Amino acid sequence: MMSDRQLAAIRSFLFTPANHPRRVEKVFQVGADAVILDLEDAVAVAEKVATRAKVVAAFKQSHRHSRHYVRVNGHDTDYCRDDMLATVGPWLDGVVIPKVESAAALWEVDHWLSEAEERAGLTPGSIDLLPIVETARGVEEANAIATAGTRVTRLAFGGGDYTLDLDYIWTADEEVLSYARARLSHASRLGNLLPPVDTVVLQIKDHPRFEASARRGRAFGFSGKLCIHPDQVPLTHAVFTPSAEEIAHARAVVAAFDAAESAGLASIQLDGYFIDYPIVYKSQRILALAELLAATE
Repeated sequence: MMSDRQLAAIRSFLFTPANHPRRVEKVFQVGADAVILDLEDAVAVAEKVATRAKVVAAFKQSHRHSRHYVRVNGHDTDYCRDDMLATVGPWLDGVVIPKVESAAALWEVDHWLSEAEERAGLTPGSIDLLPIVETARGVEEANAIATAGTRVTRLAFGGGDYTLDLDYIWTADEEVLSYARARLSHASRLGNLLPPVDTVVLQIKDHPRFEASARRGRAFGFSGKLCIHPDQVPLTHAVFTPSAEEIAHARAVVAAFDAAESAGLASIQLDGYFIDYPIVYKSQRILALAELLAATE
C-alpha cells in the first residue's frame, strides 16, 4: 500500500470514463496526482462488464506519472465485487467506492478487495480504498465510517449526489455543503485519517467558481479535490499547495518562536499576530506539506 506520505501528496483526483479511449489516453498527460478510471456513473449499464478489461489495459500501458485508481460501482449493485476482481492488480493503487452509507457496507467492500488482492497475488491491504460520502445517510454515518477500522486512509465528499439526495439547490456560494464538509472533517479527525478530499464542481468552464469551491474546501480542512475536467487540475494544485508567501510566513513563525522558546517564552507577537504552540504547529504542518510536495514532484 502507498505510504501515508505518498497519500498525503495527492491533491487532485481526475475522473474520466473508462470506456472512452481518447479521454483515457489524454487523462494520463494532464498532470493530475491521481487518475480515476470510472466504471460507475460515466459508463452505461450495457458497457460496464466489457469496460473492466479496458481499465486494466489502460493502466498497464501508463507510464505511472499519476497514481492509478478505479471507481467501481456501488456496494449495493451486482457489479461491485466483480469490478474489483477484474481490475485489481499490480497496475492499481486504489479503488474508489461511491455512495458509502455505513461501516458495515465498507467492511464488506474491504473484504471483497482483500479477495481481489489475494487472487491477483498482492499482499492484502496493499490497495488503497477511498470511500465517497455523498448522501444524507452517509454524512450522518461519517463518524462510524471513518472509525470502522478498515484500510481506509481518507474520505471523499460528493456534492452532486448529496444535493440530489436532499433536493438542495447547489448555488455558487455552496452554503448548502457546509454541514457535510464539517461532518467529514470532524469524522476524519476522529478516525485519525488523512484530511478528506473535496467535491467535484460541475461547471467545468467556470474557473473562478471552481477556485472558490476549492478554497472553501481547504478552509474546512480538506487536502484536495475531485476533478472532472483537465482544466481543474492546475487550479486544484494552486489552492492546495502552500504558496511562497505561506511558506515564508511559516518559516518566520517557526524561527521566531524557536528563538523565543530558547529564552523561556512560549507566546510572542510577530508582525501583529499572537503566536503560541498551536500556531507554531500549524506553521510546521505547512512546511512539512511543502517539503513533501516538492520531493514528490
